[in-house]
Parts: sequence; C-alpha cells; structure tokens
Amino acid sequence: MSHGTLECRELATSRKFYEEFLGLEVVQHSPVSMALRCGFKFHIVCVEVGSEVHSMSFLTHWGIDVSSREEVDAAHEAAQRLKETYGIQNTTNPVEQHGVYSFYLQDRDNNWWEVQYYAGGFQHEDMFDFGDRYDSSMTLTA
Repeated sequence: MSHGTLECRELATSRKFYEEFLGLEVVQHSPVSMALRCGFKFHIVCVEVGSEVHSMSFLTHWGIDVSSREEVDAAHEAAQRLKETYGIQNTTNPVEQHGVYSFYLQDRDNNWWEVQYYAGGFQHEDMFDFGDRYDSSMTLTA
C-alpha cells in the first residue's frame, strides 16, 4: 500500500493544521492537492474540494503514534486549547482502548484523527507480527 486520500475545504488552512498541530511533513504538487506523511513509506493525498467535504465517522480515522501517555495528554490539552486556532470541531477524552491509550479529534474538514500511545512501540509492526487473533469462521452466540 502506498497512499490514502482525504478531503479538505482549503489547502493553505488545512496545511497549517497538518504541519503545526499534527507535525506532519507536507508538500504541494498541484493547485488542488498536497501530500502528507509522517516518516513511513506511506502518504496521504489531501484534495481540496471546497464546501463539498463529506462527513466522516471517527471509525474512519487516521492514526498518529506518539511515544508516551504524557504526549497523548499533551496533544489532548493542545487540541482543547487550540480548538479555535485550527478549527478543531470535536475531541474525545483520552482512554485505554483496543490496546492503546488514545483520543480522537475531528479537524475543520470533518476528518478524524486518533492520537495514540502503544506501549509496544509502534502498533503497525505488532498488528501483523501477532497474526490473526480472531477466527472469523466461528459464530458468536448471545
């Protein structure tokens, strides 16, 4: 896999959020799109669509790994404090869930981001190294 795509209302304002708040590297290669990345060999293409941005569920989010619980808490505090500056629409409280300590935020373009700390380092490798942990051939009963 090489990339994913998200929408934004206006490139310059969204770029400021991606670079300054999320700490992503951003480059613009066309009048209506830019690419975002955070170190891995994967990038996100952000396409300017104006007021036509679609609503998103937090279940379809982008994850950002940080190095400690304290960084999650600091990012949450910053999201609350800088809500107006960056147009952050919603935030959840940090909680322990699905093996990480994290919170979600919704940016000005309706995209959801999960800022998470995984005690094992980066969840990306472990997700596949652990292999299947659920047998989809089994049926659940009440």
